[in-house]
Amino acid sequence: MAARAPFSIGEFEIEAGAQRTIDLPVSVLSDHTPVTMSVHVVHGEKPGPTLFISAAIHGDEVIGVEIVRRVLQSKSLSKLRGTLLAIPIVNAFGFMNHSRYLPDRRDLNRSFPGSPKGSLAGRLAHLFETEILDRSDVGIDLHSAAIHRTNLPQIRVSPSGARTSELANAFGAPLVLMSKVREGSLRGVAQKKGVDVLLYEAGEGLRFDEFSVRVGVSGILRVMHTLGMIGAKGVPKSRTTSMQSSHSVWERSPAGGLLRCFVGTGENVSKGQVLGIVSSPFGDFEENVIATHGGLIIGRTNLPIVNEGDGLFHIATIRQNISAETKIENIAAELEDSIMADEDEII
Repeated sequence: MAARAPFSIGEFEIEAGAQRTIDLPVSVLSDHTPVTMSVHVVHGEKPGPTLFISAAIHGDEVIGVEIVRRVLQSKSLSKLRGTLLAIPIVNAFGFMNHSRYLPDRRDLNRSFPGSPKGSLAGRLAHLFETEILDRSDVGIDLHSAAIHRTNLPQIRVSPSGARTSELANAFGAPLVLMSKVREGSLRGVAQKKGVDVLLYEAGEGLRFDEFSVRVGVSGILRVMHTLGMIGAKGVPKSRTTSMQSSHSVWERSPAGGLLRCFVGTGENVSKGQVLGIVSSPFGDFEENVIATHGGLIIGRTNLPIVNEGDGLFHIATIRQNISAETKIENIAAELEDSIMADEDEII
């Protein structure tokens, strides 16, 4: 059988059976420091799909960087079929400055498809589209909540096709949330090109948490196994079906003041339940935060200082009549039983 052709990206070629980190030029800073987007290419000896894994499109969403690092340490990649493109830090500008945005104050995930002669965000979006997206069959884009907020591990997909749903369920996150595609997002331009993209949301900006990292690593390996890129050995088995939701709401602060939360992510709540209390710093008034919908808490603020109208609790309506807490506990137990990379690290 003839050897598989090399994988071409930028000005580089990676031979079949090899892996290499390459740097794609993005820009030059005002002090003449060059900035690149680094891509680790694993080009398998045998044919198969091309999958990209991206993180830190928002520079302060660092949890995905750790997830990509652990995936690249997996022994399962030694017999990879197809090609893996791992981009742990897409937005290097924001990552270095602990910021969601680029120096031009734009949100990269609202700047696709971009332009080679546009703003800095537009140029980076165009580079990612032409060098990564156009070479891929499937993508997994890793995100977290913004700073001072946290998200329950969840996969977000648009109702675009059966394969997207199949891959979302194979990932095995606690929740699969159907959500509309935002204009200018990576997921939006990928959908137009026929590339299935899963968006993983978990944890908090500028923070790691071990549960979210492990769910992310396990989910990516399961998706790769479902795509036929890796074998079953070393891939954590999922014995728990993801919860499904197609509707979610934010409960907002009824007043400004200090918030005391009574519920956390992963908890089931009922309509009319008191989720927390907002109090005046002087103690002269208190106002309850009441759930207007029942469902699962999939995100919440971590900041006790709130203004009137701030989003406090993100609640998803769950289709199944189940105990969300029990399901999440089962997933945590499965991850504890699995042999994962960096098992001895405490994060």
